[in-house]
Amino acid sequence: MLVAAAVCPCPPLIVPELAAGAAAELDELRAACDSALRAVVGAAPELIVVVGPGDGHRRYRQGSTGGFRPYGVDLRVRLGQGPADEESADGELPPSLAVGAWLLERAGWSGPVEGLTVPDYLDRALCRENGLQLAESAARVGLLVLGEGSARRSLKAPGYLDDRAEEFDRGVARGLASADAEGGLALLDDELAFELMASGRAPWQVLAAAAGPGRSAELLYDAAPYGVGYFVAAWA
Repeated sequence: MLVAAAVCPCPPLIVPELAAGAAAELDELRAACDSALRAVVGAAPELIVVVGPGDGHRRYRQGSTGGFRPYGVDLRVRLGQGPADEESADGELPPSLAVGAWLLERAGWSGPVEGLTVPDYLDRALCRENGLQLAESAARVGLLVLGEGSARRSLKAPGYLDDRAEEFDRGVARGLASADAEGGLALLDDELAFELMASGRAPWQVLAAAAGPGRSAELLYDAAPYGVGYFVAAWA
C-alpha cells in the first residue's frame, strides 16, 4: 500500500556541483524537494521506489549506480545503500534515477529502494498497471516520482515557446495540489504532453494509479525558472 509520495523534477542542475555558480538559483527548489522527501521518510515506508522518465520501461535494483560525468562532473551516486556489484546492480542509472538517488542520499534514506523508468510513449493503461503493481510491492510503499512539465514555457526554453504549455502546466499543478488521482493527472493527454516535452506525464500517471482516491496533498513548488515547468508536491 502506498503510504506517501514525493513529486520532484529531475534536472541535473538540481545537483549543486553541476550548477556551479548558478547553484543558488535552485535553492528554493532543493528545499522543497527536501521537505517532500522528509514526509515520505517520516511515513516509515518499508520500500521506496524511484519512478522517473527514461528511454525504456525498466526496473533497477538496489545497488545500481549512475553519475553525472556527461554533464561535466565526475560525481557518482548509488540507488540505495546496498552493495554495488554485478549481482545486485542493473546497469548504469539513467539521468532521472541518478537525480533520484542523489535526492534520497541527501534525505538520509538508508532503507530498501528500487527504481523504475517509464518512457514517454507508455500509454495510460500501462501507467495504471505499473502504479497498481507498485502499490502492492510492499505493505508500506513510498514513492519518489520524478519528471517535469512542459519544456516550452518561454522563448529560451529547450523546446521554444508553445502557447499551450502554460495551460497544460496549470492542469498538472491543480492535479498535484489536489491529489486528483482519477481526474486531472490520470487523464493527461499523452500526445499533447509529448509535443510539449513534458517528461513527467507517465510518472505522474503511475503515481495516480498507485495512490488512488482520497489522498491529501500539498504543492510545495510551482515555477518555470528555465522555461521548464518544475513541480514539487507531497502526497499522503
